[in-house]
Amino acid sequence: MIHVTPELLLEGYRCGIFPMAETRTSDEIFWVEPKKRGILPLEQFHVSRSLARAIMKMDYDVRINSDFAGCVRACADREDTWINDTIFDLYQNLHDMGHAHSIEVWRDNMMIGGVYGVTSGAAFFGESMFSRATNGSKIALAYAVDRLRKTGFTLFDTQFITPHLASLGGLEISQNKYLMLLYSAHEPNSADILDGSYCPDVSAIAQRNTHTSNRA
Repeated sequence: MIHVTPELLLEGYRCGIFPMAETRTSDEIFWVEPKKRGILPLEQFHVSRSLARAIMKMDYDVRINSDFAGCVRACADREDTWINDTIFDLYQNLHDMGHAHSIEVWRDNMMIGGVYGVTSGAAFFGESMFSRATNGSKIALAYAVDRLRKTGFTLFDTQFITPHLASLGGLEISQNKYLMLLYSAHEPNSADILDGSYCPDVSAIAQRNTHTSNRA
């Protein structure tokens, strides 16, 4: 059993690996280094017509770090999850250190979607997301991508590619190519997702790349 501290966890991300647990009740965690990596290119995020309509309805609030623990718990609230107590505690510690963040979508005082991840340099390592209402996680991702672009990030790491992420523009690349992007993101141009100068343009987010996607 490996003992992972928040500092070691952050260093692992910087080296291109990340931790997982077999199940919610597992006592152990292990490092993962996939041969193929998923990324979400910040300039190629796809917004379908239905997602654009959902964004423009503005019947929600987007918040940053208002309930980080709640977002992680919601991501783990499924039949199969790799988020055990050790994982939860590690990311809560990284959040307290300013290296883990949640982008949350709220409606009627309930979190209906969100994504959380780790930041280091100009890289955002997306860990997990959830949705409790139609388009909840997609709206969170749309705002996350917009915020990352406008605050100087260059890499959105999704670890793996799912059909859901592929529909939004996610790509699968080799580990070697991923490491090149990762190292470039750690050049001396540190970015901060909490940059106070960020102001979302809802219309621009909704219209982003809709011409590249014909999905309803």
